[in-house]
Amino acid sequence: MAHLIKAALSANYTIDQRWKDYTKGEHDTWRLLAETQERVLLGRACEEYMNGLSRLPILGKGIPDFRELSEVLYGLTGWRVVAVPGLVPDGAFFDYLARRIFPAGQFIRNPRQLKYLQEPDVFHDVFGHGPLLADPTIADYMEAYGRGGLKVLHQPNRLKELARLYWYTIEFGLQRTKDGLLRIYGAGILSSSGESVFSLESHAPYRIDFDLERVMRTKYQISSFQDVYFVISNLKDLMEVTLQDFESLYGSLVSKQEIEIGLVYPYENDISPNPKLA
Repeated sequence: MAHLIKAALSANYTIDQRWKDYTKGEHDTWRLLAETQERVLLGRACEEYMNGLSRLPILGKGIPDFRELSEVLYGLTGWRVVAVPGLVPDGAFFDYLARRIFPAGQFIRNPRQLKYLQEPDVFHDVFGHGPLLADPTIADYMEAYGRGGLKVLHQPNRLKELARLYWYTIEFGLQRTKDGLLRIYGAGILSSSGESVFSLESHAPYRIDFDLERVMRTKYQISSFQDVYFVISNLKDLMEVTLQDFESLYGSLVSKQEIEIGLVYPYENDISPNPKLA
């Protein structure tokens, strides 16, 4: 196992984005997705995301050039974006994050996949994740997450639990404002017009208060909208709760069963959805 981990960390999955090779049609797809999502996210995305969106070269010109994007992002939080051919192994992914580098898919979905694409593309990775990497709290959280992942590469169960944490926070997390309204900070929602509305306004999914152990025990699905979302009070709370020493928590999880998707206990508070914005 050790030699496999070493190989994963030493392998360089970074590729040339080849920005000049994108076609007009691909840039048009980005603009259509970005313009649609910008409208949908007004009043739905968290304040930190909208601030980042306004500060990064993401809107207007088509698919961003990662060199230009990285220059601006590095000046804000010390992060960079590099192109990769697709999903990278766990070891390489954690290593990227620990060095404040976000690996982004190079390709963009075709026009028949505008509403849903299972494998993350450049729109999900850059439009969904990029603006929050401009926020100091999330920037630090992502680096710490990468370092935490590197510590448990040889422990498959721990990787599974960390994957759930990432899924229910960075990909599909919700935030509650002081006024009790819900806002989105998860990139999987932020890059999906359908789930942006569903996660906040549908009565179908459960929305429950974030609990670290609960999150790490809860299974998730990748082929449809989520049945459960976990809600934090603010991004700083997320840092405080999750950037602790996980060793004792890992030990307690060994004797506890996994929680099935959509299962909510009677004592858990199911938070009411937002009223429709339309």
